[in-house]
Amino acid sequence: MSEKILVGIVMGSDSDLETMKESTTTLEKFGIGYEVNIISAHRTPQRAHEYASTAETRGLEVIIAAAGGAAHLAGVVAAWTVLPVIGVPMQTPISGGLDSLLSMVQMPSGVPVACVATGKAGAKNSAILAAQILGVKYPNLREKLKAFKEQIAMEVEEKNKLNKISRSREHN
Repeated sequence: MSEKILVGIVMGSDSDLETMKESTTTLEKFGIGYEVNIISAHRTPQRAHEYASTAETRGLEVIIAAAGGAAHLAGVVAAWTVLPVIGVPMQTPISGGLDSLLSMVQMPSGVPVACVATGKAGAKNSAILAAQILGVKYPNLREKLKAFKEQIAMEVEEKNKLNKISRSREHN
């Protein structure tokens, strides 16, 4: 599956690359092909339009859009495509990413953007959500997701065993 590029990752600035490595690493673990582009909704609006409006014909099936501050990239992309768009709000020095988050989740009716957490957790979750969306069409990916969910559950159980607090007496 990884030879075919199914997910487009766009970000407003190269300063987002470090955070979005979580997305690319996670997609690679699931064997999902992706492309990465730096496209600004404000500084390169024509490029954003071209990218989004041709995404489907180029074979993309999901787009992940990361941006900070005004965070318009996800909405601009969603306006120009019918593909699912997942927004990743970047953390900012002004409000830790709350500004980015609010910009993404306040999309007007008719232009939905799925939105995940800010920062690295959101970047990783965007890839998992993309995999889940693609899993509707690709049964082998669904199986990988089931194994992933089982693995993370086992990791939590192992941590629980290692960190079990013993009580010296019972409480009534």
